[in-house]
Amino acid sequence: MSETVVRSGAPVRPLAPADADPPAVRLTHVSKWFENGGRRQTVLDDIGLTVRRGEFVCVLGASGCGKSTLLNLVAGLDAPSTGAIEVPGGRRPALMFQDHALFPWLTAGRNVELALRLRGVPRRERPERARHLLELVRLKDAHGKRVHELSGGMRQRVALARALAQDGDVLLMDEPFAALDAITRDVLHEELTRIWSEKDLSVVFVTHNVREAVRLGQRVVLLSSRPGRVAREWSAADAPEAALAGVVTDALREEIRRHGRR
Repeated sequence: MSETVVRSGAPVRPLAPADADPPAVRLTHVSKWFENGGRRQTVLDDIGLTVRRGEFVCVLGASGCGKSTLLNLVAGLDAPSTGAIEVPGGRRPALMFQDHALFPWLTAGRNVELALRLRGVPRRERPERARHLLELVRLKDAHGKRVHELSGGMRQRVALARALAQDGDVLLMDEPFAALDAITRDVLHEELTRIWSEKDLSVVFVTHNVREAVRLGQRVVLLSSRPGRVAREWSAADAPEAALAGVVTDALREEIRRHGRR
């Protein structure tokens, strides 16, 4: 029987009754603040967000609005100051960062095997599973190559394979393609969309790139400037991609201007 992981801060307002089909992630009245020199700095304020199973959600916002903090909370790397984060299914979400963070002294295959090892996969099964995951990200021939032999795009593919090795139902991605050139980024967008469909994952993808958010997301959620709040959200079905990108860009610019007037 699956369990639900709930990470809470105090005080916690009661959660709404569970739906017949539990979501992949639910944040209820989540706030996060840090103490700095005796002063409280609020990063996220009263966030309410539900990600459905199998949904691809892009979280968009200006730098410093709390996007990465939001992912860290969902991943369990930090706890909310108030509110509750519910992750039905019991498996910890997988997290992929902007920096590939691969171990340079290991091969691509060994980097993926390390994630399998930490998950408790028996040693004899790891090489074959790592090969399968590298094939999934179209790196069939990279198993024995070290990090310095790989291009930037290939390194991010290995990082994606390693994240998938964590076998989470939810994949959290923190601006994973931001440092790549436009052509490589477009290719990886296509690959990510394919893998998301094949693996039936729920994805929460953080970015500051409107085009990327509109292209990838079934839903785009805009966070306000600090403190981060859910300002607006759009469905990909709301408008054609180009038109939606214009609407979202205008909303993002307004948030940036509003922050600048403070």
